[in-house]
Amino acid sequence: MKNKISEENSKLNNLDKTAEKIGMGGNIIPTITEEKYRERMKKRKEVQTQRLQERNKEKGLIIINTGKGKGKTTAALGMGLRTIGHNHKVAIIQFIKGGWEPGEKLALRIFGDKLKFHACGEGFTWETQDRNKDINLVKSSWRKAVSYIKDPKYKLIILDEIIVAIKLGYIDEDEIINGIKSRPELTHVVLTGRGASEKLIHSADLVTEMKLIHHPFREQGIKAQEGIEY
Repeated sequence: MKNKISEENSKLNNLDKTAEKIGMGGNIIPTITEEKYRERMKKRKEVQTQRLQERNKEKGLIIINTGKGKGKTTAALGMGLRTIGHNHKVAIIQFIKGGWEPGEKLALRIFGDKLKFHACGEGFTWETQDRNKDINLVKSSWRKAVSYIKDPKYKLIILDEIIVAIKLGYIDEDEIINGIKSRPELTHVVLTGRGASEKLIHSADLVTEMKLIHHPFREQGIKAQEGIEY
């Protein structure tokens, strides 16, 4: 994943490095005196204030949650919850998991018109066993997603598992990238799914890669459970 820090941001970069060098404090250096600790944290606060003052821009972000680890959709839903908390509207379009009737769909009904949830898929490829139907569902889901992306009333659009749909060849990656560019200036779009390409990653402002360390399904034979997988 490429670092997007340019020469123009060298001041910000230097402030970030200074903050990292000073550290978070705490009891990591237990031998430091209280006086030295206060001086160190005072300097850290000054640097942090500068960092916040320098970062004063606003823009609609393209956000990617990818990787083999669990939590990609869950993290996106957390952003959705925060957005609703600020009294903005959210739209969620699920491209693959629709056949599961997931718990999040049931729970999110409580938000009414603040949140639109569309589970457009009919499950994984081995469940549907119909490639052409899957392709048509993904394309119709994308058309629905674009209608929300272009609508200034919606602050956050979550395209759940759309990266998997791209990877399976159900929809063209360039079409997705160009479609997202049609959003209003301050609208955020989140894409989830494992296997994001370098091109897709390069188009994004914020990218998180979930790393798999342990998984109970693979290692212990534990089935998918309510509230954890769906």
